[in-house]
Amino acid sequence: MSTPSRTTSDSSTTRAAVHRPDGARGAAWRDRVGAYVALTKPRIIELLLVTTVPTMILAQGGLPDLWLVVKTLVGGALAAGSANAFNCYLDRDIDEVMNRTKRRPLVTGEIVPRSALIFATALGVVSLVWFAWLVNVPAAWLTFAAIAIYVVGYTMILKRRTSQNIVWGGIAGCMPVFIGWAAVTESLSWAALALFGVIFFWTPPHYWPLSVKFKKDYENAGVPMLPVVASDRRVAAEMVGHTVAMIACSLALVPLAGMTWVYTVVAAASGGWFLWLTVAMLRKAQGRSRGGPGAMKVFHASITYLTVLFVAVAVDVFLPF
Repeated sequence: MSTPSRTTSDSSTTRAAVHRPDGARGAAWRDRVGAYVALTKPRIIELLLVTTVPTMILAQGGLPDLWLVVKTLVGGALAAGSANAFNCYLDRDIDEVMNRTKRRPLVTGEIVPRSALIFATALGVVSLVWFAWLVNVPAAWLTFAAIAIYVVGYTMILKRRTSQNIVWGGIAGCMPVFIGWAAVTESLSWAALALFGVIFFWTPPHYWPLSVKFKKDYENAGVPMLPVVASDRRVAAEMVGHTVAMIACSLALVPLAGMTWVYTVVAAASGGWFLWLTVAMLRKAQGRSRGGPGAMKVFHASITYLTVLFVAVAVDVFLPF
C-alpha cells in the first residue's frame, strides 16, 4: 500500500521539478525582452508619436488613411527605438555614474554592449526599409536624418562638448513632424516648418528643468548641460526666451495652415500658461519671489502643453467653421 503512495509522490515531485525550470525560463525570457524594450526608452517614443498623428491629420486636411497612420507610427517607433538604443550603447559609461540612469540594462549587465549595438542597428535598418517600402522614400530619408542627428550629432558630438547640446541635438526630436507630413504629402511645407519650430523651441524649456533636478548627476558624469555650467538665473532666462519663440511658432501656424479661432485661443492660452510658469521660475531664480514652480513642475507642464497644442491641431481640422 505504501509503494503506490511513494510512486505518486515521486511523480508529483518530478512534474513540479520539470515545471519549475519552464517557469524560470519564461520569466528569464520576459526579463530579457523587457531589457531590450527599456533600451528603446518607450516613454520618449510615446511623446514623439503624440506629435505625429495630429501633423498627419493637418497635412491631409482631414483623417488620413488609417493604414498609412499605422505604418508611419510603427516605422517611427522603430526609428526612435534605434536612436535611443544607440544612445544607451554610446552613453553606457556615463549612465553608470548617474543615479537616474544606473539601472539601464547595459549598466546592470542584463544586455552586453555587442548585443545592444546589433539590436540598435537592426531596428534602424528595419525602420528605413519599412518607410521606403511601405510609406515613401522622402519619409525614409527624413527618418535616416533623424537617427543620424540624434546618434552622431547629439550623442557623439554635442552632448559632452557644449551646454547648448540639447538645443541643437533637439532637432532630432522635431523630425517626427517632418516625417508625418512627408508620409502624407511626400513633401514639406511652411506649416510643417512652423510645427517643427514649436518642438525645436519647446525642447530646451522641457529638458532643462529635468537637468536642474539631476544637476549633480550630469556634473559627476562630466556632461556640460546648461544647468551645470550656468546659474539658475541664466537657465530660467533662456527658458523664457525659448518659450516666447515657441509661442510665436505656434501662432504662425494660424495663417500658414488656415487654423480657426479655436486653435488660436488654445495656442495662445496654453502658451501663455507655460510662459507664466517659466517667468515665475525666472523670478524665483532672481530672488524676486520666494514661491514659484519647481523644476519638475515646469517639466511636467511642458508635456501637458505640447499634448494640448497638438490635440488642438488635430481637432481644429474637423471644425465646421
